[in-house]
Amino acid sequence: MASGVVRAEAEAPTAPTAPPYLVIQQVAKSFGTFAALHRVSLTITQGEFVAFLGPSGCGKTTLLRAIAGLDPPTTGSITQGGRDITGLPPEMRDFGIVFQSYALFPNLSVAQNVGYGLRGGGWTRARVAERVAELLTTVGLPEQAQKYPAQLSGGQQQRVALARALANEPGLLLLDEPLSALDAIVRINLRQELRSLQRRLGVTTIMVTHDQEEAMSVSDRIVVMSQGRIEQVGTPEDIYRRPATPFVAGFVGRSAHFDAKIDTPANMLITPDGLRLEARGLAHLLYGARVEVFIRPEDVRIGPEALVMRHHQGVVTHVEFMGALSRVSVELGRLRLDADVPAGMVTALGAFVGSAIPVALPPEALMVFPTDV
Repeated sequence: MASGVVRAEAEAPTAPTAPPYLVIQQVAKSFGTFAALHRVSLTITQGEFVAFLGPSGCGKTTLLRAIAGLDPPTTGSITQGGRDITGLPPEMRDFGIVFQSYALFPNLSVAQNVGYGLRGGGWTRARVAERVAELLTTVGLPEQAQKYPAQLSGGQQQRVALARALANEPGLLLLDEPLSALDAIVRINLRQELRSLQRRLGVTTIMVTHDQEEAMSVSDRIVVMSQGRIEQVGTPEDIYRRPATPFVAGFVGRSAHFDAKIDTPANMLITPDGLRLEARGLAHLLYGARVEVFIRPEDVRIGPEALVMRHHQGVVTHVEFMGALSRVSVELGRLRLDADVPAGMVTALGAFVGSAIPVALPPEALMVFPTDV
C-alpha cells in the first residue's frame, strides 16, 4: 500500500476559501454485504463546479445518489446550506438533476418538458411561459419549444434536460454522466457551454464522469474515487501534476509505471534490471526501500535534448502520429516509456523504429511513491 507521492515541489491542494455549502461527513453506503462507500467526507463551497471522477464501480454515482436522496446513506450525514438533508426524500431537497439518458417525457413538447416541475400557487401560466422561454434562450433552443424530444438531436435533448433541471432555480445541480451518450465533437462543444452557463448562473454543480478530459476541462476541483473511497481532492492541476496516490498517478492522464528501489546516494533509484535514475525528494527514505515510479509522456526527453542531461541509450519500438504530437515508444532494457514530441520533430530526432536514441528522465518529473512491504 502506497503512502504518498514523493515530489520536491509537492504541496497540499489549496483549501476552499468560500463558506461551505454542501458538507458530507463520514458517509457510508452498503447494499447487503457490499460496501459501496467507505466513510466519505467532503466539503463543497457555494458556486463550485466539482467533478466526481473514477472508473466504473468506484462509488461516484452512489455518492451522487446519496446527495440527491435517491439512495440515502447507511451512515453519516449530508448538510446543504446549513440544513441537514440526510434523511429527507428527494422532493424535499433543493437540487436539479440531469441523467445520462436525458429522461425526457416523449409525449410532451420541449416547452412542456422544461416547465414540468413549475407547479403550485406561485406559478401562473404566464409566469411558467416566461420562465420556460428564458431557459430555452439560455440553453440556445428558443425556436425548439413546440418540438418533441424525438425531433431533436442528442445534444439538443441534453440541453432540454439541463433547462428542466434549472427551472426551479435549484441551489445544487447534479449531473450524472450527462455527456457520455453524445458524439465526441458534440460532447466537447456542450461541455464548454455547460461550464459557461454554470459560471454565469453561479449554481453549485456536481458532475459524475469517468472521462478525465471532461473532468479536467470544466471543474474547479476534482474528487478522484476508487473502491468507494476518495483518493484525492484537488484542482485539475493538483490532480495531474501532484497525484497523492499511485492510483491517481496511473488513472489520471497517461504515464509509464515501473518499480524501483532506493539506492545510494540518497537521490538515486535503481530498477530491477540495474538502471540507475536520479529523483527528487527521496532523502527521508531508507536504502533499499521499494517504490513505485510514474512519469508522463510529455516529461520524457529523447534525442539531443536528452544529451545535456543524465541519459541512457534506448531503442525506438513504435511511433504513433497524433496530429500536433507524435508519441514515440522506447525501451530502456525492460523499461517501456512513451515520449510525446512535436510531430514535425520526429525525423530531426532520429526517432525511427529500431533506431538507438538517447533518453532522459528529468529527476523532478519522476512521481515516486513508497511501497509498504
